[in-house]
Amino acid sequence: MTMQKKLFVVSGPSGAGLGEIISEVFRRRDDLATVVPVTARKMKEGEQDGVGFFFYDLEGWNALKDSGDLLEATEFAGNDYGTSRRLVKEQLDAGKNVLLNLDIARAAQLKKNMPEAVCVYVEPSGTGILEERYRPNCRSAFELSARMDVAAAQRAQSDFCDVRISSDDLQAAAGQICALMD
Repeated sequence: MTMQKKLFVVSGPSGAGLGEIISEVFRRRDDLATVVPVTARKMKEGEQDGVGFFFYDLEGWNALKDSGDLLEATEFAGNDYGTSRRLVKEQLDAGKNVLLNLDIARAAQLKKNMPEAVCVYVEPSGTGILEERYRPNCRSAFELSARMDVAAAQRAQSDFCDVRISSDDLQAAAGQICALMD
């Protein structure tokens, strides 16, 4: 009997090690896929549709929205970005778990539109670790404080997440995410 495949969404503050953790999860799993995001922005020179993004004109984007295909969408710098329900379903139907890395606001939208998705919030076990990670890249105490405030606000918005994982040990965090998929 084949296990039902699921959509997993990983969120966390900058500095939590999400990139390394997600890369390790993909290295360990052969039943895992991601989906290329969709956008209504214009294609830049050298870009190809379906590589990096699927590009839509405004009419096509509005059709995606109106059809309910967008699991989540956001506007950034005047451009629209999102995740297609159809593309996620194609991967699930092909027998793959799907893993997405989204910021907390986009993850919350997705969870609302696809409650069966498993949302994972990843962060260090204490704010001291984040502060240590932020400090070398901050030019002032104000900048450090602002980054810590953003991380705290993201954490406060993460109540909808199904699982919390510590990123103190990146390999262990990747193992915990893999275990959720079994």
